[in-house]
Amino acid sequence: MSYDQLSNLESGRQATYTDDPEFQTLQYDLKNKLQKLLTSNRELSKSISSLGTRKDNPRMRERVNKGMETTRELCREIGEGVKRLQTWDDLTKQQKYEQTKVSSDFQAALQEFQELQRRALDKEKASVSAARAAQETEQGSGSTQDPQLLQQQQQQQQELTQLAPQDEVDFQESLIIEREEEIRNIEQGVGDLNVLFRQVAHIVAEQDVGIMTLADNVDRTHEHTMQADRETRQAARYQKAARNKSCCLLLILAVILTIVILAVVLG
Repeated sequence: MSYDQLSNLESGRQATYTDDPEFQTLQYDLKNKLQKLLTSNRELSKSISSLGTRKDNPRMRERVNKGMETTRELCREIGEGVKRLQTWDDLTKQQKYEQTKVSSDFQAALQEFQELQRRALDKEKASVSAARAAQETEQGSGSTQDPQLLQQQQQQQQELTQLAPQDEVDFQESLIIEREEEIRNIEQGVGDLNVLFRQVAHIVAEQDVGIMTLADNVDRTHEHTMQADRETRQAARYQKAARNKSCCLLLILAVILTIVILAVVLG
């Protein structure tokens, strides 16, 4: 029996949550946050796809980094809620189904976000590597110039201000440092959420075992019900045949008794 079939069977008996409103409140809150997580993943996917293209700019990178930080915090909140949801005992079948569904949906959304973080990390690293290579190439081209020509250029530039070029160099260096800091933040975020992902995967695995056990029980109950139905039908047929035989015997006895009575009277 598939998971969908099992959920359909379980949802056939709608359970009420009036006895446990806290479970219902937490469940609805997690569903709303999961929807926000999926929306955030879609927006991040579009923004990350723009990194390294003509659309790439500081504002875009800032939006990506803020979006990932907000999404990480949302993942942590959902993770804590999922853990709380597992503490409920004596749940109805419908509540167990909702409990399992929330955990499975969160695992899928969290895995998607981790992949987005890794994509952003790869693009950030490629950007820093390209910037470093360009900086080293620029410095190397200056050092390979003819020493006499270089000295003449330096003498010609002594009367000119050197602030603007130096400011540009410092600005580029600060951008590289800033991106390296962003890389460290993303790596830390990936590592932190890896722990949460393993915990959720463990929860889902345990629930899968429970679902399989429940599915087996449902299958066995169905088989037993079918077997009982077959036995009931067979017993009904036997009973009907027995009644028919009894009627035939009674009829035969009545005929014999009638013949005997007639023989005595006529004799």
